[in-house]
Amino acid sequence: MKTPKMTRDNSRSERVPSALTRMPATLMAKVEAWAIANDVNPSDAIWQLVELGLMAGLRPTQVNATRAKELAANVIDGLGDGAATAGDRASRKSRLLKGPEEFREARVDRPKARK
Repeated sequence: MKTPKMTRDNSRSERVPSALTRMPATLMAKVEAWAIANDVNPSDAIWQLVELGLMAGLRPTQVNATRAKELAANVIDGLGDGAATAGDRASRKSRLLKGPEEFREARVDRPKARK
């Protein structure tokens, strides 16, 4: 019977499988420098760097995009011209939230505009 062992996330679990890896000396030097800077051993540094790399590949969710748009709208409301009419303020706010017209076609996170 295997005895539980403490894993990297401090939870009790069966043994964590090991993996052997090869990398150029220059890359290993960078990993070791990162390990020293983050006060971990090289094995844990590789583990954490792989997790960071995998998480970086995730796209922001629609929830995050909606939240960012709400925060931007609140800031725009606070900076708006009080002397302008409500229609003008709404038009300006809409243009700011959509972004410059030149860049709208280049955005990969939005569907193409219908013509």
